[in-house]
Amino acid sequence: MKYNIGMVSLGCAKNQTDAETMLAILKDDGYKIVNNPEEADIIIVNTCGFIDSAKQESINAILEMAEYKDGRCRLLIATGCLAERYSKDIADELPEVDAILGTGDYDRIAEVIKSAFESDTMPVITDNIDRTPECALPRILLTPPYSAYLKIADGCDNNCTYCAIPKIRGHFRSRAMEDILKEAVQLANDGVKELIIIAQDTTRYGTDIGTSLAELLDKLAEIPGIEWIRVHYYYTEAITKELIDTMAKHDKICNYIDMPIQHADNYILRRMARRTTVEEIEEKISYMRKTLKNCYIRTSIIVGFPGETDEHFDNLYEFVKRTRFDRMGVFTYSQEEGTAAADFPDQVDEEIKEVRYDKLMSLQQGISLELNRAKIGTTLEVIVEGYDEDNYLFYGRSRGDSIDVDGKVYFGTEDEVVPGEIIKVKILDASEYDLTGQRI
Repeated sequence: MKYNIGMVSLGCAKNQTDAETMLAILKDDGYKIVNNPEEADIIIVNTCGFIDSAKQESINAILEMAEYKDGRCRLLIATGCLAERYSKDIADELPEVDAILGTGDYDRIAEVIKSAFESDTMPVITDNIDRTPECALPRILLTPPYSAYLKIADGCDNNCTYCAIPKIRGHFRSRAMEDILKEAVQLANDGVKELIIIAQDTTRYGTDIGTSLAELLDKLAEIPGIEWIRVHYYYTEAITKELIDTMAKHDKICNYIDMPIQHADNYILRRMARRTTVEEIEEKISYMRKTLKNCYIRTSIIVGFPGETDEHFDNLYEFVKRTRFDRMGVFTYSQEEGTAAADFPDQVDEEIKEVRYDKLMSLQQGISLELNRAKIGTTLEVIVEGYDEDNYLFYGRSRGDSIDVDGKVYFGTEDEVVPGEIIKVKILDASEYDLTGQRI
């Protein structure tokens, strides 16, 4: 007998691609995928364990899904990063969970379900973080059918002092280019128009197998049917002139740089074990803006890192003020156990973190509004996503807006449009995050 499977997937896009593979494996094995947990015989919670708030969200999701065991649900399975990092704690403190599967073994989901039904003890498959599952695995997309994430590597060797990813995802390891290209062709054949390239560190792709991200992008740009290619998670020190020149060469590659600099004070960058300097960051940004037409630069910042004084924060604030990022996310430092920074003596008070967070976000909102207003009167390519019934407008994303993390472009039109169609919109109005216009 095969059962109905329900899933809750949390965390980043890398985790989501693992969830997509698990669902496809189970479907191919005869299970039925359902969206309503009340209809599920088995519920999988694909957890995130990156920072405290993500851990708590994952625990809450497990407890919420556990309530369905009073009804139809027979098995509750924890997978993903929290399951990998805290498998013993989950086994000891969450008796509602029937099986645990780590980040290096997500392709063994059918095996762990079978074991959970047949064994008197809880199946726990973890501690294989450096294992790379077979690359030619199926996926059921959790994104809209016209956009898909394409994971090109896993793990990370950067060992930033605030980050637990190497302990959860293992050492950096690139996928074979042949496998990536095969998957990209299949996605294109299935109707995907936008590829979003992801890894813990995309810029180091190929350094362990004798190739490069620039070479991969060259080949991805040749695939018929793919119209936009967007890359996430550039590390500043690994951005090369060859990579930027490759982006400039292909119109398919969106001039969208998602580059998490984390800070802009050299003392704090050294304490974070970042392999770059403020001067190098400025130099790379200058070259990108000169080389890439209509370049969008997105970054993320951590405030309140141990040892961050008012002076260090002021240096960061002034850097953001003069650099004028197109997109920016700000996070307060989270003291993650098992990381070097968690043991630093000069932890910053939570209230100070929040004040710095608010100040930086307020600055960025003003910058975002000015940059968006400068787009009034221009024409942008937009990939259609849907219709907003409250505003009586269609909406989509420009080349400068990635899925789920950036703003929207709202537009009016008298013509029929369908999700996934790429059209041109003249911008007529702007807010801090969104644009409004008319299809032309």
